[in-house]
Amino acid sequence: MSAVEGPLHGYHHVTYVCPLPGATGKGEPARWKGREPRPGLLWFDRRCFASEEQLLRALDGRIDGIPDLIQVGPTGLQRFIEGKTLGALYGSGGEIPPHLTGQIVSLFEQLARVRPDSLTAERTCTSADRSFEGDTDGFLERLILFTQERVYQRNRPEFEGLFHALGLYGISFDHLRKHASGLTDRPFRLLHADLHRENFVVDKEERLWTIDWELAMFGDPLYDLATHLYLMRYPADQEGWMAEQWCEAVESAAPGGSADWEADLPKLLAYKRAQSVFTDVIRTALSLKQERRVDEGLLAQAGARLQKVLSAGAEPLGMSEVPTPDSVTAALGRWRSDRWAHVYEGDTRGTSSWVAGRLPLQQVRVGGPEPSVDWLL
Repeated sequence: MSAVEGPLHGYHHVTYVCPLPGATGKGEPARWKGREPRPGLLWFDRRCFASEEQLLRALDGRIDGIPDLIQVGPTGLQRFIEGKTLGALYGSGGEIPPHLTGQIVSLFEQLARVRPDSLTAERTCTSADRSFEGDTDGFLERLILFTQERVYQRNRPEFEGLFHALGLYGISFDHLRKHASGLTDRPFRLLHADLHRENFVVDKEERLWTIDWELAMFGDPLYDLATHLYLMRYPADQEGWMAEQWCEAVESAAPGGSADWEADLPKLLAYKRAQSVFTDVIRTALSLKQERRVDEGLLAQAGARLQKVLSAGAEPLGMSEVPTPDSVTAALGRWRSDRWAHVYEGDTRGTSSWVAGRLPLQQVRVGGPEPSVDWLL
């Protein structure tokens, strides 16, 4: 085996790439990747499957555009797709060409054909933690509960001062529940649940590959569309077109899967905006904490971006007022200074959860996908 390249640092894993001569079957070497999970990582979304590798093997032949898997001794490797991410080619807010959006629509159709009882991959969520088939309100309640307990309450001790300053401390999730309730029942299908521009790779033949299936789950198909639209940041006209194309594709694969989508999509998007408030506050603050020195301009940019996220999530969270960009910037600066003061005093409280997941502040995409420095699984 040739020399291993790397490591390449993503949010969830450290990835190593190595060429295997002849592995393409065409005589030329292909590059394959193996990875290690990053310890102590903060998770902001539920995980359903015990093994992403096991899930992808179960989806072989059912979902197009998943990189091949091979077994090398005890190690499972996935093919490294030579190409660029959709985000590298078409940045946030940019229009995606039709030949690529068409492949995304096809992916949604294939996902909608995978029923919960048709997949053998082991699931980690217990039966008691799963909503009944088609119970979209129950499905969303479990997502809200995860955000409330695992993201907000679990991290509240470390971020108490920052949450207070931003008007988030002691916030009630009941307002969000009322805001997003009353969903129409739809048949549950497989969801990728993280379809953003950095999780699509375009190869030299303009084929679209889908990576990072760690957040996949079974649930309301409309939630996959809501997450996709929220993270992709399509231009308004293309967003409307994608929603209509999704409706046709999903309905053809799972009759009833798009029922009342026009009424329910705003409710699910409201949850995504509320969820981002907590995840983006925590990510931004932790990225600031890792830097010994932060330029005032960079801090102000982070504050301005985060203020937009707070403004977008204010209504579903029932926030009576939103701090100004200057107030958000000042709150971030105070929180960061306090954390560094404890480090200088030899108190490392609150640092262990992020040591393995450090990312430069410039690379934290507030209000969007998981922060990452590469597109690898």
